[in-house]
Amino acid sequence: MTTETITAHAAGTWTLGDLPVRRVGLGAMRLTGSAAFHLGTPADRDRSLAVLRRAVELGVNHIDTAAFYFSALRSAGELISRALAPYPDDLVIAAKVGPYRDWSGAWGTAARPEDLRGHVEENLRQLGRDHLDVVYLRRMRQDSIAEHFGALAELREAGLIRHLALSAVEPRHLAEAQAIAPVVGVQNRYGLGHHDPATDELLLLCRDQGIAFVPFYAVAGEAGPERAAADHDAGVRAVAAAHGASPAQVRIAWTLHQGPHLLAIPGTGDPAHLAENVAAGALRLTEADLALLG
Repeated sequence: MTTETITAHAAGTWTLGDLPVRRVGLGAMRLTGSAAFHLGTPADRDRSLAVLRRAVELGVNHIDTAAFYFSALRSAGELISRALAPYPDDLVIAAKVGPYRDWSGAWGTAARPEDLRGHVEENLRQLGRDHLDVVYLRRMRQDSIAEHFGALAELREAGLIRHLALSAVEPRHLAEAQAIAPVVGVQNRYGLGHHDPATDELLLLCRDQGIAFVPFYAVAGEAGPERAAADHDAGVRAVAAAHGASPAQVRIAWTLHQGPHLLAIPGTGDPAHLAENVAAGALRLTEADLALLG
């Protein structure tokens, strides 16, 4: 399928709270290097800046990032600021808080509720903004999220955050958070070939309540943060061949097909892959395709 002339408008839109976003966005993790976080080779700076600028040219208006996305030389937030500030009026930047990495890149202890203001302020500093559009609380195995989410709700009331969201949660955590403040998005691992009952239940809860579901690693599959998926089963390859598409495009299209509330945030540091990912929003899968994919 043609890629260069297809824009993010082809995927349609969803509203995060009161913020309209196109359903294919950009995950910022891979802008910092060849592998996630401090692993691998730091990215070429000019190439990463070009990816961000090209994304906006292609109509992408939803970028997902975090202050802990950095390599030895690159910070995703700083790259976003350098490439795109002053920001377009319709650009929505979502950030995650909860995990923590120290100055050396080593993972530290997960945030306590009182630490979260510092996490939010570090995202603000890197991005050069006075508020964050959407902040996801990434659960770090704690049984209850009430104190952490309550701390973010206070920052929302103070004007540092516009909308709140959750990551790596179960249905009970969504209910727990909603008793404190509105939730506009849920970000869990989900994709073709990767399911678990709790996330499947969340997918339906989000659909019924008008909450965005924003899966991570939907393209990477089992490779997770290390690299994009390289192994594709016969069904994915057959559907890709039938449409003249790449396997990654089929995975993105399958994700979008799961409901109008699903938002794709494929990450890349490659301008050509960016165009392919955005173009996947125009790929319409047939019932025969879906049967092959299982």
